[in-house]
Order: sequence, then C-alpha cells, then structure tokens
Amino acid sequence: MQYRTFGKTGMKVSAVTLGTWGMGGVGWDVYDDEVKEDALKAAWEEGINLIDTAPAYNNGEAERFLGRTLKKLGIRNDVQIATKCGNFFVDGKIYVRDGRYEKIVGQCEESLRNLQTDHIDLMLIHWPDLKTPFEETMDALNHLKKEGKILHIGVSNFTVEQMQQIGQFGEIEAFQPQYSMAFREHEEAIRWAAGQGMGVMTYGSLGGGILSGRYREEREFAETDSRHRFYKHFHGPMFGKVMELLAVMDEISERNDDMPLSQIALLWCYSRPFVSTCITGAQKRERVQENARAFERELSAEDMKLLDEAVGKLSEV
Repeated sequence: MQYRTFGKTGMKVSAVTLGTWGMGGVGWDVYDDEVKEDALKAAWEEGINLIDTAPAYNNGEAERFLGRTLKKLGIRNDVQIATKCGNFFVDGKIYVRDGRYEKIVGQCEESLRNLQTDHIDLMLIHWPDLKTPFEETMDALNHLKKEGKILHIGVSNFTVEQMQQIGQFGEIEAFQPQYSMAFREHEEAIRWAAGQGMGVMTYGSLGGGILSGRYREEREFAETDSRHRFYKHFHGPMFGKVMELLAVMDEISERNDDMPLSQIALLWCYSRPFVSTCITGAQKRERVQENARAFERELSAEDMKLLDEAVGKLSEV
C-alpha cells in the first residue's frame, strides 16, 4: 500500500479509501453482513487506513454497520473515519439537503453514536444546501471541531465558487468529488482545491464499477440502483464510449500479465498529482484485495499515454 499526506490536515492516507455506500444496503448489490465484515477486515489487513461513510447511506445503516464491525474487530484506532452531514435519506426514496445549525449538530451526535466513537476524523458537508447560509453551516462545524468531536472539515460535491464562499467562515481542508477515467467533469475544481492545500478523495474512482470490466453489455437496473439513478455512463452513448476505453484497457491488461482492469483504473487515477486517495466501494474480500494491491504494480509511460488518449476521447460525447 502507498500513502500520501492528505493536504494540510497532517493525516497520512492510503492510496485506496474504502467506501461504504453499498454496505448501507440501498442503491447497490446486497451482501450478507458476514461478507461485508470480511471485506472490512481485508481492507485493514491490506493497509487501507481511511474509511468513508455517511448517514445518508440508508439512514445511518452504513454508519451503524461500520461502527459495529470496527468494534468487533477492535481496529477503530487503526483507521480514520470520514463521514458526512447535511444530507438526509427520507422514506427510503429521496435525499434532502439541510445545512441548518441544529441539523448539523444533531446529525454529528447521531453519527458518533452510530460509529461507536468519540470523534470523527473528517466531517464533510455531503452536498451544498443553497437554502441555508453557508455561515450557519460552518458555525455548527466550527463548534463541533472546537469540542473535539470532529478533527477536520471538508466538502463534497461543491463547485469552486461554493468552496470559496464557505471558506470565508472556516477552513476547508478536504474535497470529495466524483472523478474517474469515465467522469472528469470536476477536474478543474479538483485542481483548484488541491492548489489550496486541500486533501482530495475521489469517489466513483471505478466509475461505479464500470471500469472494472464487469459490465460489457447495457442492462437495466432498478430505479433506486445508483447505476441507474446516479452513474449515467451505464446507459446511452456514454456506455458505448466507455466500452471503447475498456478495449484499450484490455490491451494494456494483456501486456501486463492480465492485470485486472480495476487496478489499471486506480493506477491512472492515483497518478494524477492532485489526487490524495481513491474511494472504492467493494463489499467482498477479493475485490478489496484486488483494489488494494493495484499499488504493487506499475504501468509504463507508454501505457499511461494510451490511457490518457482513450480518456480524452470520452469528452467528445
């Protein structure tokens, strides 16, 4: 495993962050608790030291599962936890943004209970709530930080302008955007955030799984499935373009002793100098191990050039 300093936070974070959206049991494939517990154990064994979660992942279920499992394994002090606030999963159907002071404080207190911990290493505002003044939201987070309940403050899914606005009311130390070979729309914001000294943790680093090569034909997912609702490259003309990218990745894999495509995708993402860590949401031991072990491998400059060229063609859609 490789590690980088996470912006100005002083945190040392593994190249892979384990994401737990799927472990909440909504929006992704569902696995038994024993399988998910073994995946968390594998992450720790492989040197992954940052775990990303959120109360919006099935109304706290991902946090509760994570808290139970870390306690069971006795490894809470071996890992750093990033969770989120200001986003609520309502009636098992919709996500509601709410950045009001009392909501942020209350949600943090609930997360601490869910996670069975006395502090959260990194608290991210999940999505910007444009109905609540940023000053009010940051007042709540600054209060929680002063109390020692959260150690660092970050944002997810913000624009540069929004980061500049909220940064007037407190220090923003981390940025979590969607970013992968299949989705580069936020690269300008990522570069800006990294330039400000923020740690950057990319979500959807495997494009919701499409860059693993496991999806070679378009298929229908349930309306609540994130591959239908959120990751649009599973459908339409973008799907065909991603398949062209996978064909290039297949050739590179063959030249590199059949390197798994997920490892190629992660090596590409982590090679970006503005990326601190890549979030992947594997729920099974073997997939966690495959992702973590990407950094035991290398790609040649020629391979990286071919990938960059193939990725560049995606923007032509």
